Amino acid sequence: MTWLHFLSISITVWLTLLFAFTIVPAVLGVSIGIRRLYLRTLLKIFEWATLRMEMEAKEKNQQLYKPYSSGIIVKEPPLSLQQGIQELRGSASCLHSEPEFEIADIFYFCRRGVESIVDDEVTKRFSAQELETWNLLTRSHYNFRHISLRLTVLWGLGVLIRYGILLPLRVTLAATGITLIIVLTTLVGFLPSRELRFFLTEKVHVMCYRICVRSLTAIITYHNRENKPKNGGICVANHTTPIDVIILANDGCYSLIGQAHGGLLGMVQRAMVKSSPHIWFDRSEVKDRHLVAKRLSDHVADKTKQPILIFPEGTCINNTSVMMFKKGSFEIGCTVYPVAIKYDPLFGDAFWNSSKFGMVNYLLRMMSSWAIVCSVWYLPPMNREEGEDAVQFANRVKAAIAAQGGLVDLIWDGGLKRAKVKDAFKEEQQKLYSKVLVGEQEQGDNKSTEEGNPEEDKSCHGSANGQ
Repeated sequence: MTWLHFLSISITVWLTLLFAFTIVPAVLGVSIGIRRLYLRTLLKIFEWATLRMEMEAKEKNQQLYKPYSSGIIVKEPPLSLQQGIQELRGSASCLHSEPEFEIADIFYFCRRGVESIVDDEVTKRFSAQELETWNLLTRSHYNFRHISLRLTVLWGLGVLIRYGILLPLRVTLAATGITLIIVLTTLVGFLPSRELRFFLTEKVHVMCYRICVRSLTAIITYHNRENKPKNGGICVANHTTPIDVIILANDGCYSLIGQAHGGLLGMVQRAMVKSSPHIWFDRSEVKDRHLVAKRLSDHVADKTKQPILIFPEGTCINNTSVMMFKKGSFEIGCTVYPVAIKYDPLFGDAFWNSSKFGMVNYLLRMMSSWAIVCSVWYLPPMNREEGEDAVQFANRVKAAIAAQGGLVDLIWDGGLKRAKVKDAFKEEQQKLYSKVLVGEQEQGDNKSTEEGNPEEDKSCHGSANGQ
């Protein structure tokens, strides 16, 4: 009985503290400052651990592991296909009257292939960043915790804190937030008044998302709030993790568009759609995509509805770059509100590698990390310019997000994460090469016609230099 009584008291105290210091501030939208203090303490500990590592390694004459990403390799802009082939052929080569293949042309494509293998700017965007310093987690390519006994003890203490204290607390908060969003959105959905339903839906969503944010010990800094998305528009952002939705919804209410799921996530989706106009669809059905596009247009046409949150990349990228934006959301013809999200991997890697970790495993890793720290920038609204097609508009928005978030702007499709390179990319290179050959023929013919010079050597030499 003594143990049962002690356990009962412990649970009561635990839930009371949880309610008083976490749930109540989340409902009221205030912060006591505990997370900021916790973050500053972590930084001090990381600095001490890094200093200890350097000292221990110096005493043992060891060289600390430095990840490949710690150095910055400055690359010259690549030559165009025509420039690269001309460089290999040599400027003194004579143009032929007929399109002709030269054996030296092969080496251009071989060189570009080797360069892509050595420094592949696509596939490395689908794996987690390697840190330059240790953050007392084992998610590293080097066993820093075995350098000395002190660091081993510090790492063990960190494991005890993360799994013994933080994880149960976060799981409790996550369960509370998910339960509340299912129950409250279902109840709000039964209200007859549309205006009251929309008003309460916004309050319920923001409150529940604040609780979920605290379940990850997320510390978020929002910039330029005057540019926050407004009703009747589309909010587009770079995509790193499923919790991007929670990060943004913590500061405002959005309508969501995405794939319909089953299980617990499907239950949450069905509850949310009862109180607010979210759009769920099945990616495997092509006809459903046309229906989604129509529903998307109908949604933004109603200025009383919340802005729709869309991640045009279509997959999670490791927060070092922004990949190709799908053009669908840029064909609607409404105002687009770009948002840049940048995570700090020092306290926990937010990237979801869906090909390596399932959702449950990923959430466990998130909740057992130290914290999720990120910055969010609201960019000025953008509209499609006259004469600009959807692809150009998407690229312009993507470039703005990449520049603000300090990310690399890539032209590649994030679908390469699971699919092979499309034949269209290969055909494009073949077309460019054929244009080089045809262009040489046309240029040679024009030179001969204009000059009318019987000295073939001079005409041929001049044409080659003109290339």
